Amino acid sequence: MTDQEASVRISPRDRRYLELSNGTPYVPNGLNLVGAPPVEEFAATLERMAAHRVNYCRVWLNHASLLVERERTGVFDEAGAADLQRFLALARERGIRVKLCLEYFRDIRAERQIWSDNLIHHRANGGAFAEQDGVPGTAMLDFMQRPAGVEHFLRKLQWYRDRVGDDPTVYGWELWNEVNCVGPMWLWAPWTERMLAELKRLFPRHLSLQSLGSFDRQEYRAMYGWLVGLGDNDVAQAHRYLDLGAEWDVCHGPVDVLAAEAVRELQRLGTSRPIILAESGAVEPCHSGPFKLFATDTNGTLLHDILWTPFMAGAAGAGQVWFWDRYVAPNDLWWQFGRFAEATAGIDPPAEGFEPLMVAHPRLRVYVLRGRRTVLIWCRDAANDWRAELRDGVAPELLTDAAVDLNAPAWHWQERPRPDLTPLLPAGTDWKARAYDPWANVWADLAVAHDVLALPPFRRSLVIRLEAQPGQPSVQTAG
Repeated sequence: MTDQEASVRISPRDRRYLELSNGTPYVPNGLNLVGAPPVEEFAATLERMAAHRVNYCRVWLNHASLLVERERTGVFDEAGAADLQRFLALARERGIRVKLCLEYFRDIRAERQIWSDNLIHHRANGGAFAEQDGVPGTAMLDFMQRPAGVEHFLRKLQWYRDRVGDDPTVYGWELWNEVNCVGPMWLWAPWTERMLAELKRLFPRHLSLQSLGSFDRQEYRAMYGWLVGLGDNDVAQAHRYLDLGAEWDVCHGPVDVLAAEAVRELQRLGTSRPIILAESGAVEPCHSGPFKLFATDTNGTLLHDILWTPFMAGAAGAGQVWFWDRYVAPNDLWWQFGRFAEATAGIDPPAEGFEPLMVAHPRLRVYVLRGRRTVLIWCRDAANDWRAELRDGVAPELLTDAAVDLNAPAWHWQERPRPDLTPLLPAGTDWKARAYDPWANVWADLAVAHDVLALPPFRRSLVIRLEAQPGQPSVQTAG
């Protein structure tokens, strides 16, 4: 079976990671392509993505150029199906897997009040749903708990099944974007359980998924805990943004820290399934608009941290940015995806059994994935973040004398540094060491002297890749 013919699945070798059904490793590296470009721009957009080794994207169905209920509720347009099939065919030719999010609206109204209102489903506009007893905000109860609403969604699932089938280009089906935004948990939780089971029945070769809103407040912990423990929800997804209006302070600071903590929140919930930071980016306070400093981030420092941090914290892939059309494309930041792909090329996470660690350093935040034959280290300059570079205009410093001690104590995310911790690498193993500058796209061989890696000069961040030489014993990991 070729990679193009193989579907994405949870790896049976290590269920924290993904692979293709032919056993090829698969590390998602992509973004949210919401709303999708116009039909006439499908090919050019996907070609640009593929040129920079993007292998994943997420689109919203029944939205923008992928709209299928165009004129009447429950009447699905074959022209919309043809557009989706064309998008999938173009993605397949370029090796890009596509997550299909089925719905996104948050209320059903007769007249639009906010962007997320659905008008076509409302009884006043020829639809089948309306507020109960005229009480505002109750139309979603009609849609999610009454037989007519359930039947509507089931018919739509079958309609997609008949037109998409088992297409291996499909990464997975996501029921609803940030479903908790439609109402209280008692409304959407039973619906989610039922519809995830339907996804499993109709699309057994695709991942079945659900998503929640930005994980930035205490009340969301119970919701996330419930969802990541749900048997038919294949991937533990998190959304989290840089948002100065968020309840939690972690969402106000460095993007690598907020992204790492999003992954660790899900790890603390005890999930053993793949974790993905499925939406991230930066917004004005309380998601009131795109981040005003996007225009100044011409080097993609925000995107770099979103991509790298989740994977280095133990997620199954790179973080997935929002605002592709407000940030990534206008600033021409596609190359950042290629740099992540370059640094991780050839790595087989399920075979490595990676153990995510941290190493203390006076200047850097040192993220480590310790594997059986490969150790990946991402060094992030702690003095350089969005506040310094984008808000205050402080240029990133050239670090000329940084080093990483391979005997330094390494600790797991739930621990803190202690003098009795084991060293980063076991003694007596011969490693080939290379450094990769993701900003300059340059590799350099490193010499290990007295178990210390002297790093080449770099700004912002540097990647170190250590590979055990043939004949050397594999590292025992806790992964």
